[in-house]
Amino acid sequence: MSISKKSPIIVENLRKKQMRESISAGKRLDDRGLDETRPIEIEVNVIKKASGSAWVKLGKTEVVAGVKVETGEPFEGLENSGALIITAEVLPIASPHIEPGPPDEETIELARVVDRGVRESEMLDLSKLVLVPGKIVYTIFVDCSIINVDGNLFDATSYAVVAALSSCKLPVFEIKDDQVVDTGKTQEPPITTTPVSVTTVKIGEYLLLDPNIEEEACMDARLTITTNSKGSIVAMQKGLKGYFTVDEVKGIAGKARTKGEDIRAKLQELIKIGK
Repeated sequence: MSISKKSPIIVENLRKKQMRESISAGKRLDDRGLDETRPIEIEVNVIKKASGSAWVKLGKTEVVAGVKVETGEPFEGLENSGALIITAEVLPIASPHIEPGPPDEETIELARVVDRGVRESEMLDLSKLVLVPGKIVYTIFVDCSIINVDGNLFDATSYAVVAALSSCKLPVFEIKDDQVVDTGKTQEPPITTTPVSVTTVKIGEYLLLDPNIEEEACMDARLTITTNSKGSIVAMQKGLKGYFTVDEVKGIAGKARTKGEDIRAKLQELIKIGK
């Protein structure tokens, strides 16, 4: 499925004018401050048949992530690492602007950006998910379903993936007579850090964190930065044709660290409560 954003140019221009008038006074149309994020709600283990799962609500944006664990061959060049595959889909119920068909570029980008943040942070120690080096490894699938679209799918989906992986239970597989055997036991995932993504958009000369869908319709540029538990930047993704100055990028990176700490603490608390 893909999201249609067709709207007359005159409507977009009116939105931008109204948006800029509001944010020039330091307030957004939803009454948030420019660097204020929306409330986050998280529930884990919402899909009983999955190895792990999470529901995340960021403002009115809602995402469900489910974890499935199998065994398979390692990726080429990563023979001594388990495999992690993250996918995303926007469900028809998520927005009245959904168009039928295969995932569009935006949905593909969404999955890749979320995957990069988790992978580059080395959230999972994939070297511990090898059964037979070069031949058989754990393959972890994380499927994300967007069930309501109200802006900032990047962060909402990332939080859902992190929560689902952090709360999941991996089956214990063994090799007997050259065959993979499920022992029926489970184990904790080899979690090393909690990555957190923070998305900032630029509308005119103003920078806003955690954009809602109306703000995304007016944004000139977007920057998503993911940090790990040490506050180190592990991934960045810039979107749209607009630009950020060097000073703006430095400021955004600082916000990603400080806001990331707050969001990380909340994620970890909510995940712990839900286990």
